[in-house]
Amino acid sequence: MGEGSVSPRRSGLGPPESPVDVRSVTIRSVLIESVPNYSEGRRATVVDALAAAVAGTRGAYLLDRTSDPSHNRSVLTIAGEAEAVTRALEATIEIAVRDIDMEQHTGEHPRIGAVDVIPFVPLGDTTLDDAIALAETFGRRVAERFEIPVYLYARAARRPDRVRLADVRRGGYEGLRDEIVLNGRDPDFGPARTHPSAGAVAVGARPFLIAWNINLESSDVELAKRIARRVRESGGGLPAVQANGFMIEELACAQVSMNLLDFGTTPMWRVWEEVRAVAAEDHVQLRESELIGLAPLAAFLDVAAHAGADPHAPLEDRFATAARVLHLRDAQSFMALELRLAAVQAAEAARAAQTAQPTRPAPDARGPRD
Repeated sequence: MGEGSVSPRRSGLGPPESPVDVRSVTIRSVLIESVPNYSEGRRATVVDALAAAVAGTRGAYLLDRTSDPSHNRSVLTIAGEAEAVTRALEATIEIAVRDIDMEQHTGEHPRIGAVDVIPFVPLGDTTLDDAIALAETFGRRVAERFEIPVYLYARAARRPDRVRLADVRRGGYEGLRDEIVLNGRDPDFGPARTHPSAGAVAVGARPFLIAWNINLESSDVELAKRIARRVRESGGGLPAVQANGFMIEELACAQVSMNLLDFGTTPMWRVWEEVRAVAAEDHVQLRESELIGLAPLAAFLDVAAHAGADPHAPLEDRFATAARVLHLRDAQSFMALELRLAAVQAAEAARAAQTAQPTRPAPDARGPRD
């Protein structure tokens, strides 16, 4: 399974503070997105501290925050200039190393460390080669500063057996802890031993990944796993799709949890239709879908176009069409990365302008009164 496949429980990030003219949406000024995954989804104080570290880093934008107690995992979506994003990430690593103990950690999701995975995703004019170079530089720096083993994965991988994150995470934290000096599992950077409490971290570069779950009207987790095997690429299913099945206790339903590695190759509507068709073979319907973090606006517009939406309709209307097709839980237009980013930038610009305004002198106490 991939990076951020958790059921979202959004907190701390409501609708954008400022209205946005979507005709002016642009992400040219933002170079890098990162979607770090942390092995903590139950202690709100720790997750709050992680989010605050990002929000307190000048130039780094916290675009989304999700947590799941069953997976015991949280995901932050960060965007900004590369230097600001990496400063924010280091601040969160410091907190995670201090407050998360992998020797005590339990949860549904595979993981190897307190900060389990840090992907870098190019935005705007940034190239994938730029993201790869950043992953290498950042990975080396983190390994040296925190004395933690770092594994390069995805496009940044130096070895073919580390391209897939699932291969890096084989055996989970416990397996890596016991095997790190065996079978070529030594890290790319850092010590050949796991950190005593924080484990290890995978750092990579990749194109935009959509982490997306579909919840079934069933509590049959074996059915969810069968569906996952049918739809994922490794099982002969849909190209660029990773999938697994889980039971989500809070929702009392089984879930098909997925990473869409290339929505241009396999769009969201195609995945929805395939999961629905396979579930129908067992007379089970789909309840809803859940987005983890954000997705590109183009992914939603593609769903709307497939559903026959007017291509000249406002972006918000076409997003709403896509949300209805996908039964998207807690649907808000700011789930589209470009709209969220534009709103956050607009809010920051408004605050900066207000701060820059000269303060009026207080009226003379002896002066006239109305």
